Amino acid sequence: MVIKMAGKNNDKRGANHGANELNERKRKVLWAVVQDYSETAEPVGSRTIAKHPELNLSSATIRNEMADLEDMGYILQPHTSAGRIPSDTGYRFYVDQLMTERDSEHEEKQALIQRVDKMEVLLKQVANALANSTNYATMVSSPHYQNVTLKFVQLSQVDHEHLLAVIVTQGNIVKNKMIQVEEPLSNEDVLKLNVLLNTFLQGLSLQDINLALIQTMREQAGIRQDVLERILEEIAKAIHDADHMEIYTGGATNILKYPELGNPDTATELLDTLVEKKALTKLVDSTLESDSDNHTGIQVYIGEESPVKNMKDCSIVTATYELAEGGTGTVGIIGPKRMDYKKVVKTLKNLTEELDDIFKDKS
Repeated sequence: MVIKMAGKNNDKRGANHGANELNERKRKVLWAVVQDYSETAEPVGSRTIAKHPELNLSSATIRNEMADLEDMGYILQPHTSAGRIPSDTGYRFYVDQLMTERDSEHEEKQALIQRVDKMEVLLKQVANALANSTNYATMVSSPHYQNVTLKFVQLSQVDHEHLLAVIVTQGNIVKNKMIQVEEPLSNEDVLKLNVLLNTFLQGLSLQDINLALIQTMREQAGIRQDVLERILEEIAKAIHDADHMEIYTGGATNILKYPELGNPDTATELLDTLVEKKALTKLVDSTLESDSDNHTGIQVYIGEESPVKNMKDCSIVTATYELAEGGTGTVGIIGPKRMDYKKVVKTLKNLTEELDDIFKDKS
């Protein structure tokens, strides 16, 4: 299958010209920048790129190649960050040249246009892996923040009718939104909107974005007010969605392995609770509240102690994981009252330490 990406390249360096001016080493470095930025939504440095085993280049060599790519207009430096991100020209070269050279075209188009939320994938994997290793039912909540803030926004022109808005909120939660435009924007227009959005909104929560601020931004946007308003709507949705707690469960049918939970009525209630998940928010709230009071990290609910009504015949052990930016989430194991508490507590301690390390590395 051949992907044809419609796009009007306003830069003087068209994709065909770029194919001739980029040698193999520069192509590899540009490919790595696009890959890493698409995965993390963070500016990419030479040390990060040097970790790609297929490049086999030193950090110093990569820095030189990145400097050349920046001079040629394929990557740029946002704000004061030491890293680099792809420019519209860089994305265009990637789509037109590097996708067909290095990867499955369909998969790479999806990576550029519709990034999979890595946090969601990771938490689902945690729930399933924990269920497999313990033979109990498990649950994992997404991290919760007080007043989620915007980290940054990057706009890229996909074609003459669409902008791609990469919106990154607290906790590195990434939302990719397509913005339809009535008429093509110049590279200067896109750059101006990027600077405007990040200058005014970076680090703000929804409560901080007031009418006076929006009016000032509209005045500075000039004739692009209509585009700005559409982007602001998507940013508001992204911040709101980031504040919504998701709960992922695993091993629900494991409870059927224990005779004391095998009564049809009991089993049905437990399965319904694990599938519908709504009642589990009480468990998350109770865990986070208890952890803030005593900071033990591990909570054990036995029988009637459970904050979840339909789990009074079970024991539940929960732990809290933390993100460097202040977000907290809950991991829980649900089983019979005769569960192996020592093993479960040890497993949860090890797991939350691993999650803390992973999330701190990503922050």
